[in-house]
Amino acid sequence: MTSNDKLLQQPQVRVVDLKIEGMTCASCVNRVERKLGKIDGVEATVNLPLESARVHVPEGVSDEQILQTVDSAGYKARLVHPHGSRATHTAARAGTGNDDGGRHSVEGTGPTGTDHTGMGPEDTDHDGMDHMAHGGTAATLRPRLILAGVLTVPVLLISMLPALQFSNWGWVAALLALPVVTWSAWPFHRAAAINARHLASTMDTLVSIGVAASYLFSLATLAADPGLTAAPEMAGMGGAGEVHLYFEVASVVTTFLLLGRYLEANAKTRAGDALKALLTLGAKDAVVLRNGTEVRIPADTLSVGDLIVVRPGEKIAADGIVTQGQSAVDTSLITGESVPVEVGPGDAVTGATVNTSGRLLVTATRVGSETTLAQMGRLVSEAQSGKAPIARLADRISAVFVPIVLGIAVLTFVLWLLLGGDLQAAFTAAVAVLVIACPCALGLATPVGLLTGTGRGAQLGILIRGPQVLEDTRTVDTIVLDKTGTVTDGRLSVVRTLAFATAASGAPAEAGAASPASRAAEAELLRLAGAVEAAGEHPIAVAIAAAAQNAADDGALPGHGLSPLPAVTGFDSAPGGGVRGTVEGHAVVAGRPGWLQENGITLTGETRTALRTEQEAGSTAILVAVDGRTAGIISLQDNLKPGSVAAIARLRALGLRPVLLTGDNAVVAARVADAVGIAPADVLADVRPEGKVEAIKRFQAEGATVAMAGDGVNDAPALAQADLGIAMGSGTDVAIEAADLTVMGNDLGQVATAIELSRRTLATIKTNLFWAFFYNAVGIPVAALGLLNPMIAGAAMAASSVLVVGNSLRLRRFGKTGQRLPAN
Repeated sequence: MTSNDKLLQQPQVRVVDLKIEGMTCASCVNRVERKLGKIDGVEATVNLPLESARVHVPEGVSDEQILQTVDSAGYKARLVHPHGSRATHTAARAGTGNDDGGRHSVEGTGPTGTDHTGMGPEDTDHDGMDHMAHGGTAATLRPRLILAGVLTVPVLLISMLPALQFSNWGWVAALLALPVVTWSAWPFHRAAAINARHLASTMDTLVSIGVAASYLFSLATLAADPGLTAAPEMAGMGGAGEVHLYFEVASVVTTFLLLGRYLEANAKTRAGDALKALLTLGAKDAVVLRNGTEVRIPADTLSVGDLIVVRPGEKIAADGIVTQGQSAVDTSLITGESVPVEVGPGDAVTGATVNTSGRLLVTATRVGSETTLAQMGRLVSEAQSGKAPIARLADRISAVFVPIVLGIAVLTFVLWLLLGGDLQAAFTAAVAVLVIACPCALGLATPVGLLTGTGRGAQLGILIRGPQVLEDTRTVDTIVLDKTGTVTDGRLSVVRTLAFATAASGAPAEAGAASPASRAAEAELLRLAGAVEAAGEHPIAVAIAAAAQNAADDGALPGHGLSPLPAVTGFDSAPGGGVRGTVEGHAVVAGRPGWLQENGITLTGETRTALRTEQEAGSTAILVAVDGRTAGIISLQDNLKPGSVAAIARLRALGLRPVLLTGDNAVVAARVADAVGIAPADVLADVRPEGKVEAIKRFQAEGATVAMAGDGVNDAPALAQADLGIAMGSGTDVAIEAADLTVMGNDLGQVATAIELSRRTLATIKTNLFWAFFYNAVGIPVAALGLLNPMIAGAAMAASSVLVVGNSLRLRRFGKTGQRLPAN
């Protein structure tokens, strides 16, 4: 049982988000997690570059207790958005954290860039601390770096070049180096002192000891022999003399490390730009109709039901339904798709998308933290705050890393002194060991890669729910695709209505009669079926209801406006089966043959023949029965999405086996599969929702690792059962909630892109960890053998963190130059 499974068994567990100041390396992360984990029932995930923690807190443990525990570890913690939080946290899927309950971070004020994820604009600059700046912001590090650079250059030149030396140059070097090793290096010394008070050690401990030891050793040596550098010809470390002073070592190491942190802070800020940009996409204000008058109000004060006026070129301020007007809406900010979407009355629109042409009136349906944009921000932030399984190895190593390095440094000094008798060589080797060690790179390897990958995904309209998803995409070998809305556009349309020789009034006639009824009978059949289907939400129901309404509109008397479909009572539906209800006193049943039989309706041979004929023509055929007798067939057809063929080819190139799974009939399914290039053996038709789950289980029992892509309510159980659930963003909230990956557009190609990006992100994290481990595995022994100058060690240490962050930033270019991940 995983830790998330255990959490789900605790209904009163809430999630608290914290901002933590003072962490500098993986050792800090491990200590905070370990301290919090000592509280009974508490589990914490700490993110180094975000300087944040997500803590699962059981009932009975107060927020103050959590804050005090972090403070006792030597760090400063504060709650993120403690106002308005709710008491409990329940998740629809282990580890997803989909519910907002108990989240201090998700309660915001609106869709205007306010962070519903604990990282809103109001938190990006708190007391001068940027949310990405572990170890200090670029702004706070810059003056220390400038001072260090200005003073280090003369110290280095005087110490290393005999031609520049003068009488008592050692004292000048000591004086110039003093501000560098004190004020410039103060962040290292301060962090080391704080940790020492708690009997702990971090990377700052190693740096502080190395810098202080170099300076104090040199100062003591000079004080013991004040005339050591009295003669100009006395050379420094690199010269011919016997002067062994390390002022330049202390200065150069401090400067290199500050430079590394400065570059790292700038790079990590760029890594988080994607999420910050996402959170500021929303409209800042909105024009609403109040008593017939247009009033401009802040977007974060919108309420459900407000009628929003959206002019050409303006952003839509909230999710809603178009009430009036026709336009094309640019959804690229949300979905990543460049082609505008045509919308009209009754169509849903998403907040933060741009109205490109006509004037729209939109009725707000979701505002504030409930909008699609806010939910996207929450999902991305949750993913960035998580911890991939691959990162646990780094955590275990960092827990003991610094004490081991301190031990190695002491052992190096002692062995060099005993075996070589050279105090200077022993000291140099020990300092190099202290300086070369870099648990900082280990701590950055996973979260910065995850931060950049998920941020780039958000820009492309791809939401990666958590770090575990990255591992899952690597192992998936089979992808099951729902047909309607995933491979096809899901916009079914009625192409034919066939009425049998039976009246809706129930006049006796044999169902399946060879001669079709009159146009009036077909219209009546469509009207009754449309009335009962109007209460459903399946694409088939929507299409039949729309066709019936259009027919009713066409038949309306002049001046009478729309002719609404008759009301339905006693409505009931079965997912994947059909619908039933009473319309104008008639019992109407519509759906699959099995659904009609379940309702006691007998299908004659003629009816089955007519049904088969429609299906062989490539149509989705729906039987309609009125008052216990089959009354006719309504045939619908669906079209392939333009990019489905190319998307299937890309999925194959990724090493995946595509399988078409649908509740539609075998003939239609085979036609679609043939068109997109799916093998006949990989087509499963006439599958009801519960059958979809069984199909996923069957593939898993055969040893396959299965991904499932779908967009409907009836896909949610299968998405949850699959090893990797992928929801199409054009689908329902239920499907999206059950999925691991969500693509906000409706293009199947985005599914392939999502898998490619997930695999690329995982590969980047692995590369980061490899170099972080390799760097230390090679650097420490080399330093211990005396083969590494401390100044070079300092430069290498700084470079390691910058390298890890820079490698992660390459993910920002994903998809911009057509780059694709090779199949593996």
